[in-house]
Amino acid sequence: MDARVQTRPAAVPIGLIPTPFQSRLEALSRAKSWVNWAGYISPAVLDTVEFEYFAIRNQATLYDISPMHKYRIRGTDAGAMLNRLVTRDVRKVHLGRVSYVLWCDEDGKLIDDGTLFRLGLDDWRLCCQEPMAGWLDDAAWGFDVTVTDESHTVAGLALQGPTSFAVLQAAGLGTARALKPFDIQEFEPGLQISRTGFTGDLGYELWTSWARACALWDRLWQAGAGQLRAIGFEAMNIARIEAGFIAARSDFQPANTAIRLGRGRSPIELGFSRMVDFAKGHFNGRRALLRDKPQYSLVRLDVGGFKPADGALIYHRRKKEVGHVTSGVWSPTAKRNIALAELRAPFGADVADDLWAEIYVNAEGTWERRLERVTVQTQPFFRNDRARATPPGLF
Repeated sequence: MDARVQTRPAAVPIGLIPTPFQSRLEALSRAKSWVNWAGYISPAVLDTVEFEYFAIRNQATLYDISPMHKYRIRGTDAGAMLNRLVTRDVRKVHLGRVSYVLWCDEDGKLIDDGTLFRLGLDDWRLCCQEPMAGWLDDAAWGFDVTVTDESHTVAGLALQGPTSFAVLQAAGLGTARALKPFDIQEFEPGLQISRTGFTGDLGYELWTSWARACALWDRLWQAGAGQLRAIGFEAMNIARIEAGFIAARSDFQPANTAIRLGRGRSPIELGFSRMVDFAKGHFNGRRALLRDKPQYSLVRLDVGGFKPADGALIYHRRKKEVGHVTSGVWSPTAKRNIALAELRAPFGADVADDLWAEIYVNAEGTWERRLERVTVQTQPFFRNDRARATPPGLF
């Protein structure tokens, strides 16, 4: 008689996957407004965008970043493999430090950006927006490294805002005062804290296992009673535009997902020339970038009026179309209309005058076309010294 092994079919989730914090977020959600973030349920807004945004700028907030893709890269060749992958020199990233990194395809077009954590001598974690397991496996070929996808095992919370350190201190994590911007340290077994974030303000990101996630949330929530608010994507998005941070699929199309030729953009076109280290040796896309003649510029714009210009076309001298807005909002803190925009060369870089945004406004059922003057900005729209002060203030 044939011996057959009975196996249970693999469980495949149907619909969006809850993060380990979903029960806490669900209890706080009044808006019941959810979005798909990398296959996970993520709040667009929990209460109101206004309350959540002003909490970022005036108190402390919690934002679930567990849906980020997280990859552990370990082995004696981990540093060499990563240096072959990204555009900057990771040999300059010291233990316990975090670096913002970019990586390209062979044509020098950006695949994604992310944060690279050096957790040990040969131990790194890469966090990014786009799924990278296949790309990293290919990049690891020939190197003595192992790449582990930790996306479903490591939970993350962004604790951001002026009083974020006060919350940490009340939660018994006051020794985090010694963290400088872009530091990471394990403060308790299974709990790492990095002084990083996506708001341009004082803030931290806390990393732990899924099993300990709710206990961490409850600890912070109790410590921050009266000064802590949970937030969703929409408020965070306003803050990141104010800080001048780019987002995949908004401000650039990841090159390995672009269907049409020519839709990818190089780090130089996106304004990151300083992060391309040609002197370190070969890296993916280096040859293409050496001969690259930028065709576009991603720039910050101050837009006239008060109607957000998201998606607006940009014209030179009111006539010639030269680009479009990739992200645009009204900034409640800067009190002005702000945007990130992609402009065709030479506009935005060499030609920055007489630029106009074409904005359509629905006025009681009638669409009105408005041309608003735009001014290229060289600095972020929001910047505060408390983001870099060490030790941080309690505010």
